[in-house]
Amino acid sequence: MQITLLKSKLHRITTTHAELDYEGSCAIDADLLKMAGIREYEQIQIYNVNNGERFTTYAILAEAGSRIVSVNGAAAHKANPGDLLIIATYASMNEAEADNYKPTMVYFNDKNEVIKTANAIAPQLATAS
Repeated sequence: MQITLLKSKLHRITTTHAELDYEGSCAIDADLLKMAGIREYEQIQIYNVNNGERFTTYAILAEAGSRIVSVNGAAAHKANPGDLLIIATYASMNEAEADNYKPTMVYFNDKNEVIKTANAIAPQLATAS
């Protein structure tokens, strides 16, 4: 059986551009793509923290070191500069591969500077209300 797991995530990265007239896709700083293990032209899922939009596109390269995240084409209607995004990729694998698999997650501050990396998410704790 094949299952799908999180492969990589750019967590709370800030949209820098929304370009309606640019060929559709999402341009992301090449250094950040490399750090997260996201390939050029790889399918990505984008989750907009500000407005709840969720959509699929593919990654293209933005200039290395630029910290650019540009949502392009029709998808530019779903994100504005300044919006916080979670950009995720997924991988299919068999259960034996999944037993030892860890994703690559990169976390950002509001200037698209990396603040930490991780390969696990702490369990969510129950809280008293």
